[in-house]
Amino acid sequence: MRNKIALISVYNKEGIIEFAKELVQMGWKIISSGGTAKHLASAGIEVLDVAEITGMPPILDHRVLTLHPKIHGGLLVLDKPEHLAELEKYGIPWIDLVCVDLYPLEEEIAKYTPSASGTSPFAGGGKEAVLEKTDMGGVALLRSSAKGGRITICDQADRMEVIEWLKAGEPDKENFLNNLRAKTENVISKYCETSAEYHDNKYRAIFGEKVLECAYGENAYQKPAGLFTNGHGDVLGISNWKLLEGSPLSYNNICDVDRMLQTVTHIAAGFDKNFSNVPKIAIGVKHGNACGAGVASVDDFVQSLGPSLRSATPSQNHAASAIEKMLQGDLRAIFGGSVMLNFEVDEKVADELIHRYAGEDRRLLDIVAAPSFTTEAIEILSRKKGKCRLLVNPAIEKAGLNSIDTEQRFRYVRGGFLQQPNYTFVPEINNRDVILAWAIGCTSNSNTITLVKDSRLVGNGVGQQDRVGAAKLAIFRADESARELKNSADGRFHPKDGVMSKNFSVPGRTSEADLEGTTAYSDSFFPFPDAPEVLIARGIKTIFSTSGSVNDEKIIELCKSKGVNLIMLPDTEARGFYQH
Repeated sequence: MRNKIALISVYNKEGIIEFAKELVQMGWKIISSGGTAKHLASAGIEVLDVAEITGMPPILDHRVLTLHPKIHGGLLVLDKPEHLAELEKYGIPWIDLVCVDLYPLEEEIAKYTPSASGTSPFAGGGKEAVLEKTDMGGVALLRSSAKGGRITICDQADRMEVIEWLKAGEPDKENFLNNLRAKTENVISKYCETSAEYHDNKYRAIFGEKVLECAYGENAYQKPAGLFTNGHGDVLGISNWKLLEGSPLSYNNICDVDRMLQTVTHIAAGFDKNFSNVPKIAIGVKHGNACGAGVASVDDFVQSLGPSLRSATPSQNHAASAIEKMLQGDLRAIFGGSVMLNFEVDEKVADELIHRYAGEDRRLLDIVAAPSFTTEAIEILSRKKGKCRLLVNPAIEKAGLNSIDTEQRFRYVRGGFLQQPNYTFVPEINNRDVILAWAIGCTSNSNTITLVKDSRLVGNGVGQQDRVGAAKLAIFRADESARELKNSADGRFHPKDGVMSKNFSVPGRTSEADLEGTTAYSDSFFPFPDAPEVLIARGIKTIFSTSGSVNDEKIIELCKSKGVNLIMLPDTEARGFYQH
């Protein structure tokens, strides 16, 4: 019985000695070349050099080394008589395993990324350096190994898994090798696409690995559906959120979590940039748009908290403050909605989420996402049949200026897809309500007018075809919210059946929202003064919008005459359109 042979050639030598030793202990022979061969030999591992098999030394500055029939023949040969006869005739060894990593092409390309001024990526010797780091031999070895049905390792993380599989007697061999083959083809495809994009920027591709199977897509007939990760290591990426409790995330759940992440990270970035601290944040989302939002900081104590919470620690008070403000945004919409917090959910926080303004009844939530949950909180929030999904990711607690998603954005359109940079603009404005309104509005469906007062969302007019409509909708939602809060105080409101089982004190609430002193954010400029007039008529005192309208001067004069603080940034820099 012949000894099995492994061909090892790696750029990153970390861990390769341990891997090779494991193979040798199982009776394998090692063939290698160049730096890898020397590295293995230095550890006392017996290595057969590729040149001894091919009868040729490396040529053309090591550009041609393993590209030889005696190597690729040993990978592509099939177990049939005529093939085996040719191996014997030409002295070609049967190679059973290939372990190769590729030259770090992406790292090399990053050194020559075009500047904002449009400098060619080929400037400063970039083209020659990138071509030198473009792997040919490694790619060829991996593809021949994959095609030949060999054990193909292109990822350092798979090495010890292969060792354990070999020791276990190679169970489920066909499926195991096919998974390695698929991974190899994917890695090579990404590698080639990286090169193509560098040499001609008109090419783009999207790669991903499925990490979650969804029952269906946006609608029940849209099957199959699933979540894919791009493997870029984003600590806040959806796949890095652990499901603690509840049924698996649906397609729509994932969309809501992604939107909450956009909003929370924009709030955190805005506060970090302008105030050098990030408050406790609570966001409620329904169908992708914020229906409630509240922030609280160390100096923000809420007098309307119940006696049990007045005796709590300052941290608990601030958490309760953020949650109360979030819930006040829309008691009806938050029912069955999704919530994201940047602080731990303990027993008191969980109780606030479920019972604040709901009395003895229970507010039903679809998702609660947070950096951590206590055991007591999990018990309180859990629902029958796993209807409340609890997601945890400690990284959200540390979200700040650097937490905004910077990945390129892609959107499919008929016949192709669109590509653009992500939403990374953060304004420099020293006003808490303005920052909160901006962060919510610029991550809501356009056209949007967002109203914020006292660090809470009071009305979000989203998805409108004109600015007047967005302004009126924001005010309408604020008024509806005020009526809901008043009804909850009178014991009349419940989103499920219109009945409250208990009275709660919500002082000062009327059937119309008190918008005096409120801040409004518009995700683009006002084409006419009509929308600002609607806002000002209801008491809005600060407006943040962009400039660029032919009627900018009229809007400026209107705000001056009404004593309204108008903040304008150029539309080319600060426009907040989202999800067209």
